[in-house]
Amino acid sequence: MESLDPIDSREAEFTRFASSPEHLAALQRHVHEIIRGPAFKGSHRSGQFLKYIIDQSIAGQFDLLKERLIGVELFGRSPSYDTGDDAIVRVTASDVRRRLLQHYGTNGKSSEFRLSLPLGSYIPEITSCAANEDADSIEPRLQQNHLQAESAALPDSDAGPVAEHAAQDARFAGKLWAVLLLGGGALATGALLGIAWSRSAANSSAPFVHQVLSLPWSGLLNSARPVHLITSDPNIVVIQSITGRELSLSDYANHRYIPDENGLAPEELRYCRSILWGDNSAAAVDPPIAVKIGALAAMNSKTIDARASRSIQLSDLKTDDNFIFLGSPRSDPWTSSFSDQLGFKFVFDQASKQEIIVNSHPRATEASKYVPTALGWATGQSFAIVAFVQNPDTNGQILLLAGADGEGTEAAGKFVTDLPRLSDSLKACGIKPNGSLVHFEFLLGLNTMAGSPSHIDVVACHILGSGVSR
Repeated sequence: MESLDPIDSREAEFTRFASSPEHLAALQRHVHEIIRGPAFKGSHRSGQFLKYIIDQSIAGQFDLLKERLIGVELFGRSPSYDTGDDAIVRVTASDVRRRLLQHYGTNGKSSEFRLSLPLGSYIPEITSCAANEDADSIEPRLQQNHLQAESAALPDSDAGPVAEHAAQDARFAGKLWAVLLLGGGALATGALLGIAWSRSAANSSAPFVHQVLSLPWSGLLNSARPVHLITSDPNIVVIQSITGRELSLSDYANHRYIPDENGLAPEELRYCRSILWGDNSAAAVDPPIAVKIGALAAMNSKTIDARASRSIQLSDLKTDDNFIFLGSPRSDPWTSSFSDQLGFKFVFDQASKQEIIVNSHPRATEASKYVPTALGWATGQSFAIVAFVQNPDTNGQILLLAGADGEGTEAAGKFVTDLPRLSDSLKACGIKPNGSLVHFEFLLGLNTMAGSPSHIDVVACHILGSGVSR
C-alpha cells in the first residue's frame, strides 16, 4: 500500500482524533495545558495561533491553514496584505515551534502525545508517545528533529521558504529580516536589502534618493563610527518569569543567565536550561524594526552591524561606536547601563507581574508612573520609550527603543522610523530636527489589540540634561 504524503498523513490523524470523543477531549485538554503552561506564558499571540491551527484541523478546515488566510482570520490583516512585507504569520509560527520544544523538554514524560508544527505548511502534527519513553531523551531528539526540518526544502511556497530556512541558525523568520539579522556580523545593508529594493522597483520607477536625516538619525548614520543594532533576548524574560527572580546586568554580562540556580527545583533548572540551549532568538517584533532601520541606513550608504543581545560583551560598549538597542531592561539588560540618564525608567512591578514606567522627576501634567492595562497580546493601553543618549565615558551615541511589552517596542520602532512625524514631534519638544546634537527622550502611549499597536501618541518629551520638558 502506498504511504501517505506527510501532509495527508497529518490530516488523516486529525480526522481520526476528531472522530473519537475521548481522543478529541484529550487533545483539547492537552492544548489547554500547553497554552496555560510556562512555555507559552507571556505570549498570548502564540497561544492563540496554536489553538487556532488545532481548532481548524479538528474541524477539517485544512484549506484555511495558509499564510494569507491565517493573517486575515486570526490577525485581522486586510485580504490584500503583502505577506512578503508583513511576516506576522511566519514569525508567530516560528515562535510556536520554539515554545513547543520548551514545553516538551520539561513535560515530555507526562504527555501521551506531542504536537509539532513541521515546516512546509501550517498543518500541525500529532505524534503518539510510547509509555516508557525516557523523558531525558526527548529534548535532544526534538531539537535535532527541529533543526533537520528547518534545513529541509519547503514544498509550500505560501509558507515563506526563505524565512523558514534562515531560522535554522538564528530563528529570525521573515524573508528580508532573516537575512539582515542572521549572522550577527557586519551587514552591508545597501547590498543585503537589495531584495527589498528589487521588490519595490518592480512597482515603482522612482529614482533612488539620498534621505536627508534629522535627529537622532543624523547623529547615528552621519557618523564615521560603526552602528550596531542589538536585538532583545525574549528567552531571559521567560526565565525571569519562571524563576520569579530578576537578572542583573552583571550576571547577564558574565553569561549567568539563570538567576540563583541553587535556589531552583531540578525541573525548573532543567526547563530554564532547555530554553537557552542553542537558541539566541530575537523578539518577534525586532526584525521588522531592523528592516526599517536597515532601509534608512541603506539610503544613506551606511552599514549596520546587527547582533543578538547575548552575543555582545561589556568591552563592545567601551568604544566610540554607536548603538541601537531594542527592548526594555528585562528583555535586554544592556539597556540598564543608560537608565541613569533617563527620566522615564522601566521597573518590574511584582504585584502585577509586568514592567511599568516610573517618572523619576514628574513635571507639570506628567504622572509619577505609567502602568499598562494590556498584558500579552490583549486589548488595552501600553507605553514605550524612545531615548537618544550619550554612551557614558565615550563619544558614542545610543538610541533606545523599548516598550513595556512587544507591542510597545513595535510602536517605538514605528515612531522613530516615521521621519515626518518624528521631525514634528522634535519641533514640538523644542528641538531643531536638523540642528546640533541634542539628547532627548519620548514617552509614548499606545493602544493594543490582538498584538498590534495603534494610536501611538507622544505623552511627554524631555530634553535630557536641560531640565526642560514638553
